[in-house]
Amino acid sequence: MKVLAVVPSIYDTSPGQRFRIEQWEPILAAGGVEITYAPFETAELKAVLHKPGNVAAKISAVARNMRRRGREISSARDFDLVYLFREAALLGPPWYERRIAKAGVPYVFDLDDAIFVSYKSPSNGYLSYLKFPGKTAEICRHAAHIMPGNEYLADYCRKYNPNISVIPTTIDTDKYTVAERPDSDPVTIGWSGSFSTVQHLDTVRDTLQKLAETENFRLRVIGTPNYKVPGVDTESMAWRSDTEIDDLRPIDIGIMPLPDEDWSRGKCGLKALQYMALGIPTVCSPVGVNSTIIKDGDNGFLADGPGEWVEKLKRLIHSPELRRQIGSKGRETVENEYSARVIAPKVLEIFRTAAEKGTAKKK
Repeated sequence: MKVLAVVPSIYDTSPGQRFRIEQWEPILAAGGVEITYAPFETAELKAVLHKPGNVAAKISAVARNMRRRGREISSARDFDLVYLFREAALLGPPWYERRIAKAGVPYVFDLDDAIFVSYKSPSNGYLSYLKFPGKTAEICRHAAHIMPGNEYLADYCRKYNPNISVIPTTIDTDKYTVAERPDSDPVTIGWSGSFSTVQHLDTVRDTLQKLAETENFRLRVIGTPNYKVPGVDTESMAWRSDTEIDDLRPIDIGIMPLPDEDWSRGKCGLKALQYMALGIPTVCSPVGVNSTIIKDGDNGFLADGPGEWVEKLKRLIHSPELRRQIGSKGRETVENEYSARVIAPKVLEIFRTAAEKGTAKKK
C-alpha cells in the first residue's frame, strides 16, 4: 500500500507528528505500508516561523510552500491512500483537502489538537486570523476515516462523519525504558514542552514559588532555554530530538499543568505519557484526556488548584517509595494502553479498510 503522508512539519521535529505517524511507521511498514512524507514546512520556513517578527520572510516562505503544496497534492492519484495530519496547509480554507477528495483518493484524517478552536500563537498572532479553524468540519466530511486522539476531539468529529476510531498518542516502549533511579537530593521536578506551550507552565509559577518556601527541589524545563522562576532553583534547556529521553531521565516528578480551556481539552497527554513511560511519577491538571490517562493516587496524581498542586508535590518530594510506586503503575498503564505496539496495528487496519473502499469506488 502506497501512502502519501500530508503533514505540517519536517520529519523528526514536531512532537505530535513524531509520536503518531512517524512512530507507527516501522510497524506499518511491516504490514506492507510504504509512506512518502510531504511536509508543508521547509527549513526556510522553520527558521523564521516560531520567532517573533520576520513578517515579510514568513509571508514569502508560506506563499512558496502553498504553491509547492499544490504540486504535491496533484500527485495524490499515484497513491492508494492519503494520510492527513491536522491540515494540508498552515493557512487558508481546505483547498487542498477538496482537491484530494475530488481526485477520488481516500484520506484518513488524524488530529491530536483542537484545531477547530480559534487559537492565537504567541509568535504569530497576526497569522492566527488566517488559520480558518472552521475548515476542520469540511475536512471531516471528506475523510474516509478519522482518527481523533481523544474523546473530546471525537465528539466534535462525529457531528460530521460517523467513521471514527479514537487513536491515542503513543510511546515507543522499546526506546522509553525504566532505569534504576537513585534517591535524589534535591528532588527534580520537570516539565517538557515548547515555546508555544510554556504559557501552560506559567500557570503554576506561583505554586512552585510557594512550594520553594518550604521544600528543597530543582525545576528542570525542557523546550525553552531561558526560562526562570524567581526564588526557584531552575535549569532550562532547548529541546533536542537526539537527547530527548536522556534529558527527561533526571526528572523525579513530571508535571503537566493545563488551563481548563477548549484548546487545552483537545490535548492528548503526550507529556504525561512520556514521564509515565520512563517510570516518572506524574502530576497533571484534570483537563481533557489527562483525567482518562491518570487514575488519581494510583498511576499518577491529578491536581486542581494551587492547594492540590502543593499538597501532592510535597507528598512525592518526601517519599521516594511513593515516587517508585506511582512511577511503576504509570509505566504499566503506558505498556497496556498507550504503546505503539498496541495501537499501530489498529492504525494499519484503518489504513487497509480505507484504501479498500477507495479501490472499490474506482471499480
